[in-house]
Amino acid sequence: MHRLPRLAAASLSPASAAADDCGDSAALVQQAYPKAQKSADGASFTLEPHTSIAQTLWDGDAPFGVVCKIWPAHDDLLLVAVPLIDSSQSSDDGHFGDVELLVVDRKTRQVRQRLLQPGLMTDDAVGIREIDFDTGRYRLAPDVSAFGLRIDMANHSQPNPYSETDLRLYALDGGALRLVLDGIIVAGFGGEGDTNCAGSFQSNRVSLAMSPARHHGYHDITVFERLDTDNPSVDKNGECQSHPGRSMKRTYRLRYDGRRYQFPAGLKALEPE
Repeated sequence: MHRLPRLAAASLSPASAAADDCGDSAALVQQAYPKAQKSADGASFTLEPHTSIAQTLWDGDAPFGVVCKIWPAHDDLLLVAVPLIDSSQSSDDGHFGDVELLVVDRKTRQVRQRLLQPGLMTDDAVGIREIDFDTGRYRLAPDVSAFGLRIDMANHSQPNPYSETDLRLYALDGGALRLVLDGIIVAGFGGEGDTNCAGSFQSNRVSLAMSPARHHGYHDITVFERLDTDNPSVDKNGECQSHPGRSMKRTYRLRYDGRRYQFPAGLKALEPE
Protein backbone atom coordinates (compact mmCIF):
# COMPACT_ATOMS: atom_id res chain seq x y z
CA MET A 1 0.00 0.00 0.00
CA HIS A 2 1.39 3.40 -0.99
CA ARG A 3 0.99 6.08 1.68
CA LEU A 4 -0.46 9.33 0.36
CA PRO A 5 -0.61 12.90 1.56
CA ARG A 6 -3.71 13.66 3.58
CA LEU A 7 -5.17 15.60 0.66
CA ALA A 8 -4.54 14.24 -2.81
CA ALA A 9 -6.10 15.03 -6.16
CA ALA A 10 -9.85 14.60 -6.54
CA SER A 11 -12.53 14.96 -9.19
CA LEU A 12 -16.14 15.91 -8.57
CA SER A 13 -18.50 13.91 -10.77
CA PRO A 14 -21.66 12.66 -9.00
CA ALA A 15 -22.90 9.26 -10.18
CA SER A 16 -26.03 9.81 -12.24
CA ALA A 17 -28.23 7.91 -9.79
CA ALA A 18 -27.19 10.17 -6.93
CA ALA A 19 -26.46 13.43 -8.77
CA ASP A 20 -29.61 15.10 -7.46
CA ASP A 21 -28.70 14.17 -3.88
CA CYS A 22 -25.51 16.24 -4.16
CA GLY A 23 -27.44 19.39 -5.01
CA ASP A 24 -24.99 22.26 -5.50
CA SER A 25 -21.84 20.14 -5.56
CA ALA A 26 -19.56 23.17 -5.79
CA ALA A 27 -21.04 24.70 -2.64
CA LEU A 28 -20.88 21.32 -0.90
CA VAL A 29 -17.16 20.96 -1.61
CA GLN A 30 -16.47 24.57 -0.64
CA GLN A 31 -18.24 23.99 2.69
CA ALA A 32 -16.35 20.77 3.38
CA TYR A 33 -12.98 22.14 2.23
CA PRO A 34 -12.89 25.87 3.06
CA LYS A 35 -9.36 26.22 1.71
CA ALA A 36 -10.34 24.95 -1.73
CA GLN A 37 -9.65 27.51 -4.46
CA LYS A 38 -11.63 27.71 -7.68
CA SER A 39 -9.51 27.22 -10.79
CA ALA A 40 -8.97 30.00 -13.33
CA ASP A 41 -11.42 28.42 -15.79
CA GLY A 42 -14.02 27.89 -13.07
CA ALA A 43 -14.34 24.21 -13.94
CA SER A 44 -12.65 22.82 -10.84
CA PHE A 45 -11.29 23.49 -7.38
CA THR A 46 -7.73 23.18 -6.18
CA LEU A 47 -7.08 21.96 -2.65
CA GLU A 48 -3.32 21.53 -2.74
CA PRO A 49 -0.76 21.57 -5.56
CA HIS A 50 -1.82 18.11 -6.74
CA THR A 51 -5.49 18.27 -5.79
CA SER A 52 -8.33 19.19 -8.13
CA ILE A 53 -12.10 18.70 -8.04
CA ALA A 54 -13.68 18.74 -11.50
CA GLN A 55 -17.37 19.66 -11.65
CA THR A 56 -18.57 17.15 -14.21
CA LEU A 57 -21.27 14.50 -14.08
CA TRP A 58 -20.48 10.80 -14.15
CA ASP A 59 -19.58 9.84 -17.72
CA GLY A 60 -18.61 6.21 -17.21
CA ASP A 61 -14.91 6.89 -17.77
CA ALA A 62 -14.20 9.01 -14.71
CA PRO A 63 -15.19 7.12 -11.56
CA PHE A 64 -13.17 9.38 -9.31
CA GLY A 65 -15.96 11.83 -8.61
CA VAL A 66 -17.92 12.88 -5.55
CA VAL A 67 -20.87 10.60 -4.77
CA CYS A 68 -23.80 11.62 -2.58
CA LYS A 69 -26.76 9.72 -1.18
CA ILE A 70 -29.46 10.56 1.33
CA TRP A 71 -29.33 8.12 4.26
CA PRO A 72 -32.84 6.65 4.73
CA ALA A 73 -32.03 5.52 8.29
CA HIS A 74 -31.34 9.19 9.12
CA ASP A 75 -33.07 11.15 6.38
CA ASP A 76 -31.79 14.45 7.75
CA LEU A 77 -28.28 13.37 6.76
CA LEU A 78 -26.45 13.22 3.44
CA LEU A 79 -23.66 10.71 2.86
CA VAL A 80 -20.81 12.01 0.71
CA ALA A 81 -17.75 10.20 -0.63
CA VAL A 82 -14.94 12.43 -1.88
CA PRO A 83 -12.23 10.59 -3.84
CA LEU A 84 -8.83 12.22 -3.34
CA ILE A 85 -6.49 11.31 -6.17
CA ASP A 86 -2.80 12.19 -6.10
CA SER A 87 -2.23 13.41 -9.66
CA SER A 88 1.53 13.59 -9.14
CA GLN A 89 1.70 9.79 -8.78
CA SER A 90 -1.22 8.73 -10.98
CA SER A 91 -1.08 7.85 -14.66
CA ASP A 92 -3.03 6.00 -17.33
CA ASP A 93 -1.74 2.75 -15.80
CA GLY A 94 -3.05 3.36 -12.32
CA HIS A 95 -4.13 5.83 -9.67
CA PHE A 96 -3.01 6.64 -6.15
CA GLY A 97 -5.58 8.03 -3.79
CA ASP A 98 -7.76 8.04 -0.73
CA VAL A 99 -11.45 8.63 -0.15
CA GLU A 100 -12.92 10.82 2.55
CA LEU A 101 -16.41 10.02 3.83
CA LEU A 102 -18.56 12.89 5.04
CA VAL A 103 -21.83 12.83 6.97
CA VAL A 104 -23.50 16.14 6.16
CA ASP A 105 -26.53 17.89 7.66
CA ARG A 106 -28.95 18.22 4.74
CA LYS A 107 -30.40 21.54 5.93
CA THR A 108 -27.28 23.43 6.96
CA ARG A 109 -24.81 21.52 4.69
CA GLN A 110 -22.47 21.41 7.67
CA VAL A 111 -20.18 18.39 7.96
CA ARG A 112 -21.05 16.48 11.12
CA GLN A 113 -18.57 13.62 10.81
CA ARG A 114 -15.73 12.80 8.44
CA LEU A 115 -13.44 9.82 8.06
CA LEU A 116 -10.41 9.55 5.78
CA GLN A 117 -9.83 6.10 4.28
CA PRO A 118 -6.25 5.95 2.98
CA GLY A 119 -5.54 4.04 -0.21
CA LEU A 120 -9.10 3.13 -1.19
CA MET A 121 -8.83 4.96 -4.51
CA THR A 122 -5.55 3.26 -5.46
CA ASP A 123 -5.68 0.90 -8.44
CA ASP A 124 -3.59 -0.49 -11.27
CA ALA A 125 -4.35 -3.29 -13.76
CA VAL A 126 -7.59 -3.98 -11.89
CA GLY A 127 -9.13 -0.53 -12.08
CA ILE A 128 -11.84 1.15 -10.05
CA ARG A 129 -14.99 1.46 -12.15
CA GLU A 130 -17.48 2.92 -9.70
CA ILE A 131 -18.12 3.78 -6.06
CA ASP A 132 -21.54 4.01 -4.48
CA PHE A 133 -23.27 3.99 -1.12
CA ASP A 134 -25.21 1.00 0.20
CA THR A 135 -27.97 2.31 2.47
CA GLY A 136 -29.56 -1.03 3.31
CA ARG A 137 -30.92 -1.52 6.83
CA TYR A 138 -27.76 -2.32 8.76
CA ARG A 139 -29.08 -1.82 12.30
CA LEU A 140 -26.14 -2.96 14.43
CA ALA A 141 -27.77 -2.05 17.75
CA PRO A 142 -31.01 -0.31 18.78
CA ASP A 143 -29.33 3.09 18.56
CA VAL A 144 -26.58 2.34 16.03
CA SER A 145 -26.99 2.23 12.25
CA ALA A 146 -24.38 1.57 9.60
CA PHE A 147 -24.10 2.34 5.90
CA GLY A 148 -21.99 0.70 3.25
CA LEU A 149 -19.53 1.88 0.63
CA ARG A 150 -19.29 -0.33 -2.46
CA ILE A 151 -16.34 -0.21 -4.83
CA ASP A 152 -16.54 -1.92 -8.23
CA MET A 153 -13.25 -3.00 -9.83
CA ALA A 154 -12.38 -4.82 -13.05
CA ASN A 155 -9.55 -5.40 -15.49
CA HIS A 156 -9.55 -5.16 -19.30
CA SER A 157 -8.19 -8.63 -19.97
CA GLN A 158 -10.16 -10.80 -22.38
CA PRO A 159 -8.26 -14.06 -21.78
CA ASN A 160 -8.12 -13.51 -18.01
CA PRO A 161 -11.14 -11.39 -17.01
CA TYR A 162 -11.48 -10.36 -13.37
CA SER A 163 -13.96 -8.19 -11.51
CA GLU A 164 -15.17 -7.74 -7.97
CA THR A 165 -17.42 -5.54 -5.88
CA ASP A 166 -16.23 -4.81 -2.36
CA LEU A 167 -18.32 -3.67 0.59
CA ARG A 168 -17.22 -1.78 3.69
CA LEU A 169 -19.57 -0.88 6.54
CA TYR A 170 -19.34 2.28 8.62
CA ALA A 171 -21.16 2.79 11.90
CA LEU A 172 -22.33 6.10 13.30
CA ASP A 173 -22.00 5.41 17.01
CA GLY A 174 -21.84 7.96 19.81
CA GLY A 175 -21.29 10.81 17.37
CA ALA A 176 -18.26 9.12 15.77
CA LEU A 177 -17.97 7.51 12.34
CA ARG A 178 -16.05 4.21 12.39
CA LEU A 179 -15.14 1.44 9.96
CA VAL A 180 -16.63 -1.81 11.32
CA LEU A 181 -16.47 -4.18 8.30
CA ASP A 182 -13.35 -3.84 6.19
CA GLY A 183 -13.60 -4.91 2.56
CA ILE A 184 -15.69 -8.03 2.01
CA ILE A 185 -16.25 -9.22 -1.58
CA VAL A 186 -19.98 -9.25 -2.34
CA ALA A 187 -19.66 -10.08 -6.05
CA GLY A 188 -16.81 -11.55 -8.05
CA PHE A 189 -15.99 -13.00 -11.44
CA GLY A 190 -12.81 -14.43 -12.93
CA GLY A 191 -11.29 -17.15 -15.02
CA GLU A 192 -9.34 -17.99 -18.12
CA GLY A 193 -10.54 -18.31 -21.70
CA ASP A 194 -9.42 -18.36 -25.31
CA THR A 195 -11.26 -15.03 -26.05
CA ASN A 196 -13.50 -16.90 -28.48
CA CYS A 197 -15.58 -19.30 -26.37
CA ALA A 198 -13.75 -22.01 -24.48
CA GLY A 199 -12.65 -21.36 -20.94
CA SER A 200 -13.14 -21.90 -17.24
CA PHE A 201 -14.85 -19.22 -15.18
CA GLN A 202 -16.01 -18.75 -11.60
CA SER A 203 -18.38 -16.27 -10.02
CA ASN A 204 -19.71 -15.61 -6.55
CA ARG A 205 -22.51 -13.56 -5.02
CA VAL A 206 -22.82 -12.59 -1.37
CA SER A 207 -25.75 -11.18 0.59
CA LEU A 208 -25.83 -9.99 4.20
CA ALA A 209 -28.58 -10.20 6.81
CA MET A 210 -28.67 -9.03 10.41
CA SER A 211 -28.89 -11.76 13.05
CA PRO A 212 -30.63 -11.51 16.46
CA ALA A 213 -27.48 -12.72 18.26
CA ARG A 214 -25.06 -10.10 19.56
CA HIS A 215 -21.40 -9.83 20.47
CA HIS A 216 -19.88 -6.78 22.13
CA GLY A 217 -23.20 -4.98 21.75
CA TYR A 218 -23.54 -5.37 17.97
CA HIS A 219 -25.74 -7.85 16.12
CA ASP A 220 -24.02 -10.68 14.27
CA ILE A 221 -24.20 -10.57 10.48
CA THR A 222 -25.16 -13.67 8.52
CA VAL A 223 -23.42 -13.96 5.15
CA PHE A 224 -24.88 -16.10 2.37
CA GLU A 225 -22.49 -16.92 -0.46
CA ARG A 226 -23.30 -18.61 -3.77
CA LEU A 227 -20.48 -19.88 -6.01
CA ASP A 228 -21.00 -20.82 -9.66
CA THR A 229 -18.71 -22.20 -12.36
CA ASP A 230 -18.96 -22.42 -16.12
CA ASN A 231 -16.80 -24.19 -18.70
CA PRO A 232 -18.12 -23.03 -22.07
CA SER A 233 -17.00 -24.72 -25.29
CA VAL A 234 -17.80 -24.75 -28.99
CA ASP A 235 -20.22 -27.48 -30.07
CA LYS A 236 -20.12 -29.45 -33.34
CA ASN A 237 -22.12 -26.73 -35.07
CA GLY A 238 -19.61 -24.06 -34.10
CA GLU A 239 -21.92 -22.55 -31.47
CA CYS A 240 -20.61 -21.53 -28.07
CA GLN A 241 -22.41 -23.49 -25.38
CA SER A 242 -22.40 -22.86 -21.64
CA HIS A 243 -21.63 -25.78 -19.33
CA PRO A 244 -22.40 -24.61 -15.80
CA GLY A 245 -21.34 -26.70 -12.85
CA ARG A 246 -23.35 -27.34 -9.74
CA SER A 247 -23.79 -24.24 -7.59
CA MET A 248 -22.28 -24.24 -4.12
CA LYS A 249 -23.79 -22.35 -1.21
CA ARG A 250 -22.04 -21.36 1.99
CA THR A 251 -23.20 -19.53 5.08
CA TYR A 252 -21.01 -17.63 7.52
CA ARG A 253 -21.69 -15.85 10.79
CA LEU A 254 -19.73 -12.63 11.31
CA ARG A 255 -19.20 -11.56 14.89
CA TYR A 256 -18.12 -8.15 16.09
CA ASP A 257 -14.98 -8.37 18.22
CA GLY A 258 -15.29 -4.94 19.79
CA ARG A 259 -13.51 -3.25 16.86
CA ARG A 260 -14.39 -4.98 13.58
CA TYR A 261 -16.48 -7.79 12.15
CA GLN A 262 -14.25 -10.74 11.29
CA PHE A 263 -14.79 -12.80 8.12
CA PRO A 264 -13.04 -15.59 6.13
CA ALA A 265 -9.86 -14.60 4.30
CA GLY A 266 -11.34 -15.95 1.05
CA LEU A 267 -13.84 -13.08 1.04
CA LYS A 268 -11.23 -10.38 1.61
CA ALA A 269 -11.25 -7.57 -0.94
CA LEU A 270 -8.35 -7.07 -3.30
CA GLU A 271 -5.75 -4.73 -1.83
CA PRO A 272 -3.38 -2.53 -3.87
CA GLU A 273 0.29 -3.38 -3.54
